[in-house]
Amino acid sequence: MFDSLSSKLESAFKVLKGHGKITEINVAETLKEVRRALLDADVNFKIAKEFTNTVKEKAIGAKVLTSLQPGQLMIKIVKDELTELMGSTAEEINLSSKPAVILMSGLQGSGKTTFSGKLANYFKNKKQKNPILVACDVYRPAAIDQLNILGEQIGVEVYSNLEEKNPVKIAEKAISEAKQKNKDLVIIDTAGRLAVDEVLMKEISDIHSAVSPDETLFVVDSMTGQDAVNTAKVFHDKLNFDGVILTKLDGDTRGGAALSIKSVVDKPIKFIGTGEKMEALDIFYPERMADRILGMGDVVSLVERAQEQFDQDEARKISKKIAKNQFSFDDFLSQIQQVKKMGNMKDLIGMIPGAGKMMGDIDIDDDAFKYIEVIIGSMTPKERSQPAILNHSRKNRIAKGAGRDINEVNQLIKQFNQMSKMMKMMQGGKGKQMMQMFQGLK
Repeated sequence: MFDSLSSKLESAFKVLKGHGKITEINVAETLKEVRRALLDADVNFKIAKEFTNTVKEKAIGAKVLTSLQPGQLMIKIVKDELTELMGSTAEEINLSSKPAVILMSGLQGSGKTTFSGKLANYFKNKKQKNPILVACDVYRPAAIDQLNILGEQIGVEVYSNLEEKNPVKIAEKAISEAKQKNKDLVIIDTAGRLAVDEVLMKEISDIHSAVSPDETLFVVDSMTGQDAVNTAKVFHDKLNFDGVILTKLDGDTRGGAALSIKSVVDKPIKFIGTGEKMEALDIFYPERMADRILGMGDVVSLVERAQEQFDQDEARKISKKIAKNQFSFDDFLSQIQQVKKMGNMKDLIGMIPGAGKMMGDIDIDDDAFKYIEVIIGSMTPKERSQPAILNHSRKNRIAKGAGRDINEVNQLIKQFNQMSKMMKMMQGGKGKQMMQMFQGLK
């Protein structure tokens, strides 16, 4: 996420290293590089210029605190301004009506249909809502099929009407049905086009007028940069939408949309998409995103995700096993499956301060754990529960059964033993202090 922008900003701050005081000369040199980094990230020129001017005003003459170097002080000023640029604080979704109605808008290919499913899944599981999805794209049959598949996948009803060709009537009938079935949330997926046109704008405007949604959300493909911001302005002028959703932040995102859109339309980014899975949705926190752009990670979000998947009863059982040196491959597998539920692996690593930089351009496959699961699956129940009995002949049999090399089996056993030792150490005083510190971040 924003790897290129992060590395360019880091290079810009190197100018200040070694200086005892921030001066107009070294600030100007640094901000020239910052502005260039923002423009390369496809941030609007006017916004980039105003941003660097504001940072310059705050930085000139600022006294460096005794515990900080000039570069660190500049980073703090830039972080505060990035946070302000993206909206300062997270914004809630308004769902006061019953049923509440969310109208999804945006161009074709922005991820609108997929994110409709993600929102339904989020509100169902996290907010205990009873949603219904509405298929109002009457032009693209695949959109209706896609929504039905997503609805089945997450256990949410989908309303569609193949006989009706008027999306306004489909939306109105869906809301009536939602009331009859005691649904408390209606999410309307609308048609998109490859570009803004009069037919699209009139249609979405007519649906908006007919259903009076509690929230109208504009879905933006974050990889399209400044073009997405321009499109958002056209939609906003017509719909006066309530918020923005940034999708595909797990891809090659330059950052222009995230950094520019709030200034252009003066509406908050409310959610972001960070992967293909239905759970790959996050509330947008401007300060946390500023941290990530500046390479500081996002430990708070990482801890929150871990706590969502954390099974306390299971943890207590494993803790007792570790204390008795009974930690098994079944327990190891259970831990891996909990980590997998937390989301995209590269995104998770990006939340660890400094880890994203260390990984560089290395691509981390979401199936990175698959071979481990296959090898463990090739073990007998006795071997999984008693790792100490794994001799050479057993390892050979496991490797053949898993279709993997013997070296991979040996490597897995080595990793397992290291993890067992580390978890044993974590049960000591230092480990408990560390866990308390992380829990206090939430």
